[in-house]
Amino acid sequence: MAFTNPRGRTQSSLSDINITPFVDVVLVLLVIFMLTAPILESGIEVDLPKTKTVKVVSEEKVVITIDKKQNIYVGNDPVNIHRLAVSVLDQLKGAGTQPVFIRCDQNVSFGAFARVVDALKQSPVPITNLNIVTEPLETKPGS
Repeated sequence: MAFTNPRGRTQSSLSDINITPFVDVVLVLLVIFMLTAPILESGIEVDLPKTKTVKVVSEEKVVITIDKKQNIYVGNDPVNIHRLAVSVLDQLKGAGTQPVFIRCDQNVSFGAFARVVDALKQSPVPITNLNIVTEPLETKPGS
């Protein structure tokens, strides 16, 4: 739409909004979210056994995970069982008396679990404070 000002010049109104910068910003944000979404899922999926006694630990601890395929992880990093003790001692900074938590899928054989515990106890500095991570057993109300 054109307007005529008092001097007789015609001006056009700025009724059209330029949405190109908006679309550019939205596309950049979309790409950022698409790239960071897989990183946010940093856990290793393990079906933990359920028990009645569960202690909640809120501090950062060294966690060893054994998944369904019997892969071993220290934190989120895969580790060979022969390097397991060295990897754990690196995170414990050489002190074998600090607690180490073992998350093991309930479908993993006891033999695989026992090999991990044995590897930790056979390390140059024996790791003796081992804890097993479980999920709370869901009970029905009133039982």
